[in-house]
Amino acid sequence: MVGWNEVEKAEPEFAASVRTVFEKSKHKTIATLRADGGPRISGIEAEFDDGDGELTFGSMPGSRKGADLARDPRLALHSPSVDPPEDAPADWQGDAKIAGRAVFTHELTGPQPGQGFRVDIDEVVRIGLNAAGDQLVIQVWRPGRGLREFSRK
Repeated sequence: MVGWNEVEKAEPEFAASVRTVFEKSKHKTIATLRADGGPRISGIEAEFDDGDGELTFGSMPGSRKGADLARDPRLALHSPSVDPPEDAPADWQGDAKIAGRAVFTHELTGPQPGQGFRVDIDEVVRIGLNAAGDQLVIQVWRPGRGLREFSRK
């Protein structure tokens, strides 16, 4: 597993496109694992920290996602998602997903107490459309494996 800065070093253009998609809106979606092993989906604000090159987020005190992550740190983050423009589907920005593990970094203090985390990354996926707008283009990056790309109709 690696930090976001390693993705940027390994594949700068890919990382920039993923970050653009993630930053198109403040709110993202996080998936965690409940105590019974089932999935839990929650809204979250996640940020790319330019200071240390990490992908970070916080959890409010007593939140279920925080309890999930304390028990099992595996997670998936999904970017904001919008429909492709009907008149120009190839202009769709697509969406992106990041899977990995939450690593507790510090207690948050101030007006919004809670816990701060960074994401150790297992996989980054970027989905968009080809220039004609008639095929999905899927890019997958994993540490040690590099970037792969494939298309689907």
